[in-house]
Amino acid sequence: MKFSLIAAVVVLALAQGSFAQDVTDLDRLGQFFEEMKNRVTQELTQIVSNPDFANHAQNIQTQLEPIATKMKEQLKSVGANIEEQIKPMASGMQAQIQPMFEQFQKQVEAIFQTMTDQARAIGN
Repeated sequence: MKFSLIAAVVVLALAQGSFAQDVTDLDRLGQFFEEMKNRVTQELTQIVSNPDFANHAQNIQTQLEPIATKMKEQLKSVGANIEEQIKPMASGMQAQIQPMFEQFQKQVEAIFQTMTDQARAIGN
């Protein structure tokens, strides 16, 4: 009994020591990531505040503006082509639908007239 109690205490002590080592390793890992974050932040701040970076960004913008203008013009021409193709189809559909719509309107007016006449007959 005493031997098993002593063995249990020794195992617990070893386990506690192992956990303490793990905590120390986690603390070092956390410290490493914190240092890495600070270093990356510092270096990015230096890059962005560098006048050469601003000049480089301005050069890129200057080079991209003509490309953007060309793309805008091409998109306008594509849009105009699509519009030219869709207009005849829309006109053809309207020509087909218009008689159906007029017929539907006449039917609704007839139903409404019938209901009105019936309401008058009931009212008299």
